Amino acid sequence: MVQRENILGTMPVGRLVLRMSWPVMVSMLIQAVYNLVDSIFVARISDRAFLALSYAYPIQTLMVAFCVGTGAAFSAILSRCLGEGDRAGARDAVYHGLAFYAGCWALFCAFGVFGAEAYLSACTGDPEVAAMGTAYLRICCCLSFGVCTQFPLERVMQAAGRPAGFMIIQGSGAVLNLILDPILIFNLGMGVAGAAAATVIGQMTGGVIGCFLVRGLGGRIPLCRRGLRFRRELAAEYVRIAAPAVLMQSLAGVTSLGLNAILKLWSETAVWILGVYFKLQTFVFMPVFSVNNALVTIISYNFGAGERRRVSASVRFGLELALGTALAGAAALFLWSGPLLKLCFQAGEEAMAMGVPALRMAALAFLPAAATVVLSAAFQSLGCSRFSLGAAVLRYALLPLPAAWVLVNACPQWSFLCLLVGEGLTLLAAAGLFLKVSREKIDRMGER
Repeated sequence: MVQRENILGTMPVGRLVLRMSWPVMVSMLIQAVYNLVDSIFVARISDRAFLALSYAYPIQTLMVAFCVGTGAAFSAILSRCLGEGDRAGARDAVYHGLAFYAGCWALFCAFGVFGAEAYLSACTGDPEVAAMGTAYLRICCCLSFGVCTQFPLERVMQAAGRPAGFMIIQGSGAVLNLILDPILIFNLGMGVAGAAAATVIGQMTGGVIGCFLVRGLGGRIPLCRRGLRFRRELAAEYVRIAAPAVLMQSLAGVTSLGLNAILKLWSETAVWILGVYFKLQTFVFMPVFSVNNALVTIISYNFGAGERRRVSASVRFGLELALGTALAGAAALFLWSGPLLKLCFQAGEEAMAMGVPALRMAALAFLPAAATVVLSAAFQSLGCSRFSLGAAVLRYALLPLPAAWVLVNACPQWSFLCLLVGEGLTLLAAAGLFLKVSREKIDRMGER
């Protein structure tokens, strides 16, 4: 029997999920505040500047998708190796993961150089909006090595049972971002490019701080490179876990692109409102994703250690925590959609008349979405990533986009209900799949 010193295998589940989630949640909420404040500053430049960010948002979502998807594999493999007591495997998992993140940065940089201008030109016929969006994306993409360093180091701290490190790495960069935004955007007159520069400087700072924190772990995570070699089977496992997770997360960007194109048939103001929604919903989904991140680590560790009861309890508590967060977020957006549009985004009469009911309809999707996110974490941790991918295809592509198309052409004022259609039907499918996985994987685990 493996002697466990890691809190992932010893601490009571409810307390463990909270302990693993809250530092990530705080750092992600700081990130959400940054996203909102960043958008407020940009909105004060002009409506066109904020529209440029709305068109850039799907590409940023795709970048995050690659980092989060690779991180899902990183957390699952590293935590499982630690749960099994395989220190050499844990070391190899870290270095192979870093290599995959280097590949992500190369991909982002190539798009920034060769694809950003063509993408923005295809999105809008307004040359000013296209020029601002291109400048923003080129900076964010080409200098994304900061975020590609920050992500894996956050996962190392989490797997080592040091979730506060996640908060320090991400939170420090976000705070610096908040400080630099007004200086670069207004004081130095950089405009939208200043917002992008503040973003990447914050990410680089988080990456540097992460390097020092990981070095301070000592022997908790073995990082000695002696005997390190390329392991084809480990790289294949990374691809097997990360590819569905990347595709799953990427579909959010595809949905943004599709909704932008469909809503533009109704009004470009609707695209503007969708951009506002994506900024505001981060206050709900970033905490939910922090629960997701914690659950992937906790469930993977205990699945590797054969702890059936801890796996089941983790899923159950994660659902309760995510649903509570989503309910609070939905109530807040329903009640305060008007003041948020007016005070934060300088919405005019047309945007207010269209935006308040649209945001309230979108808020209805929070609860089913939160439950699906938690079930997806369970699928990834239990070796059923294909189910996570299937749920993502439903919630991001097969359901909301056709619903949006029908609604825009039939009754456009109800268009934002497409989000509820996608999330609600996806949850029904995900719940059925989880019952199957529970019977086949969890119920058959032997207690150690």
